[in-house]
Amino acid sequence: MALKQVSSNKCFEGFQKVFEHDSAELKCKMKFGIYLPPKAETGKCPVLYWLSGLTCTEQNFITKAAFQQAAAEHGLIVVAPDTSPRGCNIEGEDESWDFGTGAGFYVDATEDPWKTNYRMYSYIKDELPKLINANFPTDPERMSIFGHSMGGHGALILALKNPGKYKSVSAFAPICNPIQCQWGKKALGGYLGPDASKWEAYDATQLVKSYSGSRLDILIDQGKDDQFLSAGQLLPDNFIAACTERKIPVIFRLQQGYDHSYFFIASFINDHIKHHAKYLNA
Repeated sequence: MALKQVSSNKCFEGFQKVFEHDSAELKCKMKFGIYLPPKAETGKCPVLYWLSGLTCTEQNFITKAAFQQAAAEHGLIVVAPDTSPRGCNIEGEDESWDFGTGAGFYVDATEDPWKTNYRMYSYIKDELPKLINANFPTDPERMSIFGHSMGGHGALILALKNPGKYKSVSAFAPICNPIQCQWGKKALGGYLGPDASKWEAYDATQLVKSYSGSRLDILIDQGKDDQFLSAGQLLPDNFIAACTERKIPVIFRLQQGYDHSYFFIASFINDHIKHHAKYLNA
């Protein structure tokens, strides 16, 4: 599959690049950011996938999170895809910020008119890793995933639905229980239809209740002053309770004074890179 380089910038002796490709899964052109650490010039490196939140593109994380220095030090390739298909000419795709463009929710849609293009779950799980492994010096056996908000939801469900695929998972302010919050009800209802029982397959709190795979150490950072926490969109307590019940180890850190922004992410990103490096470089 042909990759077209959009940009390349030297960064901490490695390179922050952006590529574009035609996605078979999403039936449109897609971009992703990829950080190649200096170690990638001489050997294969593990890959850490970052999933961004509502309204984001591949740019938000690579320009605002300040992760590159830690990734360079730990020898991690970091891939940051877009959050939805783009320019599919679907009626209504640009009408709201929390559904359609920039809001793929990391599900495979089953409803018209979304089901042809809105297949972000399969894109992240299958198509993108195959593309990355075919074109970059990766070790396909060493892969982890993390994300923010809607992307935190995506990271958690991908890890929980595919035991053993990812060595580790972490999240910043994830949408933990989408079947119970307004963002989730809107997105899952729109992409998957009115039958709420079908939504449970993409809800981390529900998935934890039946998880029986390999050990998964989960790290979650949540800003205490996050406006979406107080608005009931994130619901981490429900997820923590489900993990506790199933004896699934989760480190949950409520960070005093922090909000939902990339200032919060940049403040704790090094901890997350270190968390993943522990498993990826083991």
